[in-house]
Amino acid sequence: MLDNLGNLQRTHSCGALRTEDVGKSVTLMGWVARRRDFGELTFIDLRDRDGITQVVCNSNEAPEAHAKAKEVRGEYVIAVTGEVTLRDDSQPQSEARNG
Repeated sequence: MLDNLGNLQRTHSCGALRTEDVGKSVTLMGWVARRRDFGELTFIDLRDRDGITQVVCNSNEAPEAHAKAKEVRGEYVIAVTGEVTLRDDSQPQSEARNG
């Protein structure tokens, strides 16, 4: 499962994403605080020193990323690249969709 990051560099910290970042492609790096598996969707709470961002991996949109997301465990250090989207109104925090 170990992948080489190559020239991948973090664009934002987990606590830095805001509504003005919606639609942007970002790269986040941090520790897995929690992973929740709901079949076609896997949610990862990614944390760094600045905060937590929810990463959503969809098996239909990004099957390779979704397969890797199913393998991660708590405290793994990972990097994700994806588009920032808003969560629904009942949970008004930003998230990065991996794809």
